[in-house]
Order: sequence, then structure tokens, then C-alpha cells
Amino acid sequence: MLERYLTVNEYGEKAIIIRKSEFIGYVKNVTTEEEAIKFIDSIKKKHWNATHNCSAYVIGENDEIQKANDDGEPSGTAGKPILEVIKKNGLKDTVIVVTRYFGGIMLGAGGLIRAYGQAANEAIHEAGIIERILHTVISITVDYTWLGKIENELNNKKYQIEKIDYLENVTIYVLAEAGKEEQLEKLITNLTSGQAKIARIEQKYVDIPYSKKGA
Repeated sequence: MLERYLTVNEYGEKAIIIRKSEFIGYVKNVTTEEEAIKFIDSIKKKHWNATHNCSAYVIGENDEIQKANDDGEPSGTAGKPILEVIKKNGLKDTVIVVTRYFGGIMLGAGGLIRAYGQAANEAIHEAGIIERILHTVISITVDYTWLGKIENELNNKKYQIEKIDYLENVTIYVLAEAGKEEQLEKLITNLTSGQAKIARIEQKYVDIPYSKKGA
């Protein structure tokens, strides 16, 4: 699993007008090619009467799946610029569809490339970019007398507490960034004089807003 990567925050859409043609950009976070195709098909169904529904997507840890579709626009003027916007933003697991309603004015190849790229960027900007950072869930089981001290220390060190189980002993579930688990484990061991039972439970991604908005 990648330790961190960029993608879009779930979903976004934005309409713009360029020389009387309406371009509507749609973007979505997806994890499989099947999800990407399903999303593209849903936009095509929604805009069945549009002049074009052009699309592109990038899927996989190493961007191993990359597809672009001009949907009737001149070759390389729609799907490719949309794909390039995804790649320039460094996004993974992302699909974009740009719907066009022709307004009667021809844009030319250069104009189309700019228009589809702009529409894709606007959709990304609307959704926002997030950074997914891999974390390890670490459980800390201690006697109740340690709870307040541990919570204070975790809060001071900016660790995220996922949940707390109050049973015979108290178990605190904390998120530690992948590769930095030992720092937390040593902190708790020293804090409790080795009285805490510590275990690594699972790994999961935590989404954090990313400041970059469009290429």
C-alpha cells in the first residue's frame, strides 16, 4: 500500500460557458475501473442529449490503468487533455467526465483542448483535493488510572484517537502514521513504565485536505 497519495474529495461538478458552448465537468473518486465506467455511463445517461460526453480516468497505485475517450470530438482534443489534468494534479483513483452542449461556434483543436482542460480543472477545484495518508491503528490497553494521563499526552502530541473501549480495562485506539508506529509505542511505554499492552491492529487511510486546487 502506498504511504500517501492524492485524489479528489469524493465528488464535484462545475459548469462553464466557453463561446456559447456549455461544458459541465464531473469528477469522482473511484477505486476500480468498473466504478469509473459506471460513473461515466451514469453521466451519459443523464446527458443523453448532449453533443459529447468525453472522459478520462486513472486507476491504481502505480497509475496502471489510464483511459481517455473523445466521444466524437476530434482525436486528442477532449479525452487526452482531461487525462493530462488528472496527471498534472498528481491524482490517483480519479475519473472525470466533461459534457458539452454545442453552442454553434467552432472552437478549433486548440480551443477544444483548452476548454476540456479548463472544465476538468474546474470540477477538481469544486471537489477539492485530499491527501490520503496511510496510518496504523494501535490499541493501548491500560488500567483506568492511566487514562487521563495518556489522553492528555496523545492530545498534546496531536495524535488522533479513533475510539475508546471501556471494559474491565480501558483500551484506546490511536492512529499513527505508517512508519512512525515505534514513536507512539515508545511514548506510551515510557509514559506508563511499561504497564500498557500495545498492539498494532490494522492499517487504514486518513484523508487530509490538500491545499492545491487544480493544476
